[in-house]
Amino acid sequence: MDLRFGDSKPTDEERAAVDALLGPPESSWEGADRSDADLRWARGGREARERRDLLLPGLHAVNDRIGWISEGALDYLCRRLTVPPAEAYGVATFYAMFSVKPRPATVLHVCTDLACAAAGASELCAGVEARLGLGSGVSVERSPCLGLCERAPAALAIKAGDPVRTAASAPATVERAVLAASSPDSAPEEPPAALAVPQAGRADREELVLLSRVGVVDPASLDDYRAHGGYTALRQAFAIGPAGVIREVTDAGLVGRGGAAFPTGRKWQATASQPDHPHYLVCNADESEPGTFKDRVVMEGDPYSLVEAMTIAGYAVGAHKGYLYLRGEYPRALERMEHAIGQARARGLLGEDVLGQGYAFDIEIRRGAGAYICGEETALFNSIEGYRGEPRSKPPFPVEKGLFGKPTAENNVETLVNVLPILTMGSQTYAAIGTGKSTGPKLFCVSGSVDRPGIYELPFGATLGELLDLAGVRKRLRAVLLGGAAGGFVRPDELDIPLTFEGTREAGATLGSGVVLAFDDTVPLPRLLLRIAEFFRDESCGQCVPCRVGTVRQEEALHRIVERTGADAASDIALLREVGRAMKDASICGLGQTAWNAVESAIDRLGAYE
Repeated sequence: MDLRFGDSKPTDEERAAVDALLGPPESSWEGADRSDADLRWARGGREARERRDLLLPGLHAVNDRIGWISEGALDYLCRRLTVPPAEAYGVATFYAMFSVKPRPATVLHVCTDLACAAAGASELCAGVEARLGLGSGVSVERSPCLGLCERAPAALAIKAGDPVRTAASAPATVERAVLAASSPDSAPEEPPAALAVPQAGRADREELVLLSRVGVVDPASLDDYRAHGGYTALRQAFAIGPAGVIREVTDAGLVGRGGAAFPTGRKWQATASQPDHPHYLVCNADESEPGTFKDRVVMEGDPYSLVEAMTIAGYAVGAHKGYLYLRGEYPRALERMEHAIGQARARGLLGEDVLGQGYAFDIEIRRGAGAYICGEETALFNSIEGYRGEPRSKPPFPVEKGLFGKPTAENNVETLVNVLPILTMGSQTYAAIGTGKSTGPKLFCVSGSVDRPGIYELPFGATLGELLDLAGVRKRLRAVLLGGAAGGFVRPDELDIPLTFEGTREAGATLGSGVVLAFDDTVPLPRLLLRIAEFFRDESCGQCVPCRVGTVRQEEALHRIVERTGADAASDIALLREVGRAMKDASICGLGQTAWNAVESAIDRLGAYE
């Protein structure tokens, strides 16, 4: 591909897709027909460069309308934003959901990750590919986790057009997946979010805190949300002021629920105290860890809670703009959040004067496009800014120089919605839930070989065995993966592990974001480990050598062990340990640092290759 401005022209439809986002071009320097005035001076370049962050939405606009991104469309988008084509090409090829090569307008993503693999994803893929062969007008792509683990196996059909149409099929059969791909509008409607919360149908559901409204309120109704306690927390925040909000969050002991467990109050205080302005708030809703789907359920079942929580967080850190970075594979969550933000804005709960308090705050949604690495906060910032989603070196830390080089507080969905009960029930009451070091309720994503997969809310300190008893383990339990692909395995005789950050750490495991994947003795563990290695090899951004090379070597060694093509399994295991240590010690970000965890734990704790 010619990586300079070339002679390729966008089609009328491609031009319309870009113009719908950016508005019509003002001069030939941006792609309009040349006028006499354009020959006299160039104008608009500085303004266009300041819109570099619209590169990712522009790529989405073309991909949604056409199904792929041609050289002409990319060239036109680059002219509109004055972005070098080589850089834009690097961004477009970074994301799995985009294609710079011609493909059918309909793409069927079939999940082959851990929960779906255990539920027969291989047979599903083979059946779908046999039914939708060449000439069907459908491109079948084997995909990493789609975040529908409680209904595995899963498939997602995306049909380009104006508007783009989507249909999720889960649990998917060959017939359902083919129907979703061939006629998205005729596919069965997805079940309500409440079905992903097994506790919602129990007599003790009143004990739920974070999930109390899922299945109770109409997710489209702001009035229903307010009738069930919505916006009580925001009014309390305005009553005690930004410093009071930060003090309450700090006293409650809230730590990040995305896996790092950093104290939220400290992060907010550090951001709020920065003299550089503006400040930004970023909600990380790009949960791409295999086995994770809690944020999706919250956004689909209780979207206004996230809008309110983001408003409180923005108020606390002195931000007037918040970005919600949402997984590209979550079309229903996108629809629900767009509606909720629009309704909140129309009713004065977002905008120039929130609740008449003189505080201005608004939320903009940015869609991801299939890149696990963008769950890392600085990679997410780069993605929003219109660059490849590669992590940055630290320091400086985001609280000093984050999004657009300004102080930024970044939290995931679960962390933010925990702020609501902290303010409504008080920090001391909240801190009394859980344990001394791990306070409050926690959401766990349980899937795999269980009878009742879904999201479970338990106080910190409950044991792994108690959680699995609620979910109902099928047959004979072989292993449990805690923390997803970046986590580790534990044995069936270790179910007394307390589900706290410190408890799992003492047991040599990790809680991560709350993934609990159970596998019975019918699941081939070596193949599962190979799938984890394939996942990390595919998702590595390639920026640093330890991760870029190490994930490939890890996958190669596991291929030799699984397929018995190597001379000696013991030497391959020794190589795996050496590569794993190098990745853990020298990788820039958490992807490379944790890519060896699951394999190591399977070898050491489960004797996977003995």
